[in-house]
Amino acid sequence: MTKLRLSVLDQTPVGEDHTPDQALRASVDLARSAEGLGYTRYWVAEHHDSPGFASSAPEILAGTLLAHTSRMRIGTGGVLLPRYDPAKVAEVFGVLASLHPGRVDLGIGRAGGPARDFPQRLAGLRALLGEGGVVPHAPVPPQMWLLGAGRESARLAGLLGTEFAFGHFFSPTGGQEAFEDYRAQFRTSTGARPGGALAVRVVTADSAARAEELAQSLLLWRARKDLGEDGPLPSYETTRRHRWTGAELERAKVHRTALVSGAPEQVAAVLTALAGSHGVDELIINTLTCDPADRRRSYELLSEAFALQASEPHSAAPVAAASGPALQGQERSRPQVWSA
Repeated sequence: MTKLRLSVLDQTPVGEDHTPDQALRASVDLARSAEGLGYTRYWVAEHHDSPGFASSAPEILAGTLLAHTSRMRIGTGGVLLPRYDPAKVAEVFGVLASLHPGRVDLGIGRAGGPARDFPQRLAGLRALLGEGGVVPHAPVPPQMWLLGAGRESARLAGLLGTEFAFGHFFSPTGGQEAFEDYRAQFRTSTGARPGGALAVRVVTADSAARAEELAQSLLLWRARKDLGEDGPLPSYETTRRHRWTGAELERAKVHRTALVSGAPEQVAAVLTALAGSHGVDELIINTLTCDPADRRRSYELLSEAFALQASEPHSAAPVAAASGPALQGQERSRPQVWSA
């Protein structure tokens, strides 16, 4: 049996007791750790107007992560293409792929704008990344992925010959049919075989009881978000003291079906079964906790459970904390805006 590969989808969560800038620095530290733990790729998401996520510019964060790692593939999961000019996206990722050849993934999402012209925009972007497209044209172009949670996206990925990632944490059912459609529709002039990965939301810890505590915080946050109370992920103390409403419990029950949680050996068994039933050899793990230390520990335990090939992390210095000595007693500087 093919050994499973594990990767990371980082939404840069902001906990109740943390700030967005701390969350961004935690993502840099987690990427360096994930590389040392043997993860295959590390993607950063794009979110807007959500207090629970700090990842509004994934291409910038991806560039920082590329500079702080040396082997692991880095990319977006994903750029919301309807919001942008495809030529600009191609130029940005052409620069990243030129500076870091063979390490850049361009994951594309279809949210954020009209859906009717999305196939044309995606095909145009793919062409711009090829020979005769934008400058710079990277010697090794970024690997293009289409992200989705339905059969329409799967078919489109197949027709264009791109990689496809199915969001199990968006839609815990329907993934098997989506991958069947993707493989049936797959077309490419390079002779490549269809590749795919399943993105799964996971929380694990040193004990099942601790994992459940982390899961409760996540489920409370997700339930509140559904009910219009968006905010940072609640702390464990806040979650323990919370009196759940009936509506919150109903929403949490729904989101529980898309969450794999428990002790490491339990989680590993469920993930292995999911990979087998979907016919994939790569799982992209998405973990949301209010404390970055718990998120890092979850990825460490999964690496051990799947016996990933660990290595020494990249030797770049860690990103300085925003509250470090250099800023003590000083007002944080604001960006300077210059007009030409």
